[in-house]
Amino acid sequence: MTLPETLRAAFVIARRDFTATVFSKTFLLFLLGPLFPVVLGVMFGGIGEKIDADRKVPQVALVGSAADYRLIEAARLRLSPLAGERPFADLRLVAPGPDIVRQRAALLNDDKAKFVGVLDGGLDRPHFTGSVAADGRVIKQMTLFVDEARQMRATPALTSAASAAVKPLAVTLAKTSSGSVDFARQMVARGGQTILFVLTILLAGMLLSQLIEEKSNKVIEILAAAVPIDAIFLGKLFAMLAMSMVGIAVWTSAGVLAIAIWTDGGLGALPAPAVGWTAFLALVLVYFAMSYLLIGSVFLGIGAQASTVREVQTLSMPVTMAQVVIFGLASIGVGKPDSKEAIAAALFPLSSPFAMIARAAEQSALWPHLLALAWQALCVAFILKLASAMFRRSVLKSGPAWRWPWQRRKSVGTAN
Repeated sequence: MTLPETLRAAFVIARRDFTATVFSKTFLLFLLGPLFPVVLGVMFGGIGEKIDADRKVPQVALVGSAADYRLIEAARLRLSPLAGERPFADLRLVAPGPDIVRQRAALLNDDKAKFVGVLDGGLDRPHFTGSVAADGRVIKQMTLFVDEARQMRATPALTSAASAAVKPLAVTLAKTSSGSVDFARQMVARGGQTILFVLTILLAGMLLSQLIEEKSNKVIEILAAAVPIDAIFLGKLFAMLAMSMVGIAVWTSAGVLAIAIWTDGGLGALPAPAVGWTAFLALVLVYFAMSYLLIGSVFLGIGAQASTVREVQTLSMPVTMAQVVIFGLASIGVGKPDSKEAIAAALFPLSSPFAMIARAAEQSALWPHLLALAWQALCVAFILKLASAMFRRSVLKSGPAWRWPWQRRKSVGTAN
């Protein structure tokens, strides 16, 4: 059968599978599927924010003089910009008692104050007692406070004339810098890889069971007699790709709408990839299609060897782990697109789409993507040809049976 006839047969099979899938009742659940993790993420994110809001700042009792307290508190306020999202522990002055040991125990057991520790001894002989981690944040903060307070105490006060001559730090803010642009592009690269990986791992796995129904009711024998096996594999692969594209179109529309509603400026407010947002989004779709075709053709060939749904379920875990390894291989080259790791990931067919979408975020040249797409399309054709040949010989028993090398030697010896 000539190539146009094969493509025509593949189109018929693809149209039949696409129509049967998209116009089924379960396709609506397929479209709503990604909303469930989003809803769960929002819900658990709200719970996490509530926990952070309810979490109190650690309270530390400072047993000492008012002068030491003023110095340590001034040091805490001076260092507070370094605290980040989790503020430093608060200090509360407590007058020294006659017995410091009993006072420590009483303060730590005070149910109303709820101190996590007691700092005493002043700046000369500081001592911290508390139920905290030995190398935790509270102890590190107390050490910083004491050291900073000691330096403040040792520094002589500036005269009024000297104080007037000292100028504060001058600050000039710039919109962009090479360092900030490089970091932003790395984030976009990793985001693009993650989107491709999540979509591929969610959608390509369905190809493992594409031929189970035809094999169970013997329809595959009728199809094999009517059209080439290559057309069957090609039609089913592109039918599932078209179905996935419908889902992606719905999800992308919802995502763009959400960005427009909750983000000022939409995509323009996000860091731009090196090729620009228009080309980058187009490449995301193209590389998803190539990733789906590459990994899907492998899955279709593997799933075609399975005879039951149980065997397909058994294959699901190893093929998922293989996808994770491929994603890890591609992520190594992020941040260094010209390194050996990045080039190797771009040359390996299954990881090439992930590596190239990262390159699109980090480098503005478009000609490498044309070469990569041509290489990936060639690999898709080769994998489909190999998968159909294995299916023809191992399942349909058409042509010489495939054997392992030791099985071939055994057969030759028996014939002699």
